[in-house]
Amino acid sequence: MKIFKSILFPVLVFVVFSCKKKAEETITETENTAKPKTPVTIAYPSDTVNVSDNVTLNATSSYLLKSDVKANTNGYITRVTIRLADRVARGQVLFALQTKEARALGNTINKLDPSFRFSGTTSVTSPTAGYVEMMNHQVGDYVQDGEVLATIADSSSFGFVMNVPYEYNQLVRSNNSLKINLPDGSSLDGYVAKIMPAVDPVSQTEKVLVKVRYGGVIPENLIGTVSLRKTENTGGIYVPKTAVLSDETQSQFWVMKMKNDTTAVKVDIVKGIETNQWVQVISGNISKTDRIVTSGNYGLEDTAFVIVTK
Repeated sequence: MKIFKSILFPVLVFVVFSCKKKAEETITETENTAKPKTPVTIAYPSDTVNVSDNVTLNATSSYLLKSDVKANTNGYITRVTIRLADRVARGQVLFALQTKEARALGNTINKLDPSFRFSGTTSVTSPTAGYVEMMNHQVGDYVQDGEVLATIADSSSFGFVMNVPYEYNQLVRSNNSLKINLPDGSSLDGYVAKIMPAVDPVSQTEKVLVKVRYGGVIPENLIGTVSLRKTENTGGIYVPKTAVLSDETQSQFWVMKMKNDTTAVKVDIVKGIETNQWVQVISGNISKTDRIVTSGNYGLEDTAFVIVTK
């Protein structure tokens, strides 16, 4: 009888312990199953991304020099050889003027001797090569000596003007050859021609003139973009930009990494170079074999239950 009791007691203990453990596992499994799982998509980091850290600035096309065509005497405009937007050469005749005295004297002389053909007109020429931007008078108008007849945009003064923060002064000087990207998708080859020796007191920017080597006819006030290359980096670990999360002040950054097939954990990172698609991870427990959550990650807490969707 004593032997039977000594055998029965351990068996009962084993059975009770097994039942209790099985019940706990069942409860745990039920709790895990009951917890909601957020659908997410994943991607792998890359160490083969080649990106450059660029600064993109706006550049506005402009004719910096406008030359006025002025009357060289008092008189009537008898001839106009140009229209708005016409291209003119330096020294080209634009207007013909005739004074009151010349008109009266010419008529008298022509009556006395028609073969003399006296006209008494003077010519007004273009002071520079460029485009006719404005015209103030037409044939028959009476003008005073020195009055502005037209305005010529000097083609040699054409360029793109950038307002560059002074902190990028060295970038401008080191990027002598620049690409000017236009709104229609085309680009122009340019170079830094002038840097104004003055800084705006409020914005702390300086004006930089970028000349175009071969641009054709570019309208004034067209806004393009110019990229200044800061650094170039071909190494390190990069994660998709959509995978990077931050706090409200954007002082802390992290990604959600898959711990297993159903659990995502929070991993703090330090960002490096950033593009439209990729973010460099300077420090953080991330390798190229890790599975990183790229969508459905917003608002996830550390050790969140997720389900990976394809």
